Amino acid sequence: MSEQLKVPTMAQCMAEGRQPEVLFWVGSAGSFDDRAKKITKAFVKILNKANVDFAVLGTEESCTGDVAKRAGNEFLFQMQAVMNIEVLNGYEVKRIVTACPHSYNTLKNEYPQLGGNYQVQHHTEFIDELMKAGKLKIEGSTQLKGKRITFHDPCYLGRANDVYEAPRKLLQSLGIELVEMKRNRNSALCCGAGGAQMFKEPEKGNMDINVLRTEEALQTNPNVIATGCPYCNTMMTDGVKAKEKEDSIQVMDIAELIANSQN
Repeated sequence: MSEQLKVPTMAQCMAEGRQPEVLFWVGSAGSFDDRAKKITKAFVKILNKANVDFAVLGTEESCTGDVAKRAGNEFLFQMQAVMNIEVLNGYEVKRIVTACPHSYNTLKNEYPQLGGNYQVQHHTEFIDELMKAGKLKIEGSTQLKGKRITFHDPCYLGRANDVYEAPRKLLQSLGIELVEMKRNRNSALCCGAGGAQMFKEPEKGNMDINVLRTEEALQTNPNVIATGCPYCNTMMTDGVKAKEKEDSIQVMDIAELIANSQN
């Protein structure tokens, strides 16, 4: 993290005798992937700007176990989950926000049966809440004004958890033209990374899923393809490169677009 960003850890907060309101679950991609780290920094910038009382687990955060579970290794998933739940419950965490729909889905829907009960929000839901409470003002960026932006619905945010409107409201607040792909919301096509597919070679077929989804995005003639998931960001970026459009089309997380409007 750069110097100007304030990112306290739960351990630091505990040492100071205080309980932060929100735990920011960074996730594996947001911690280790160079591209996804930029999304993490953008979201922290927003949290700092809105004076949110938050903390991260830092080195005490482990993978949620999503990938292990999707790949069929339930034993490894439960080992990772129980370890995380012990840490979270030890800090008496009540509320979690994350920029990763995979972490979001796992923490929200699969941790309760193992003893981890938390209020879990996706970062777009949380930013929307900050706006409604007047803690964050989004000013239409001059760079984005009038730009055509299409939003790719992440599977684990949309179809799995019915979060469709928060990301779109945030984009529209930026003064852009939101253009929908033919397949959107509950009929949106997967980027090709879910279900642990991110970590294996695709099966043989006519076309990689991320290239097909990118083609659908390109049909809207966008300036920016907006995402709300680090996996989707990677897959759509690779799709744009495959179509040799990286000079004219950006792939950006919603948190990055909003953080850039805060300058």
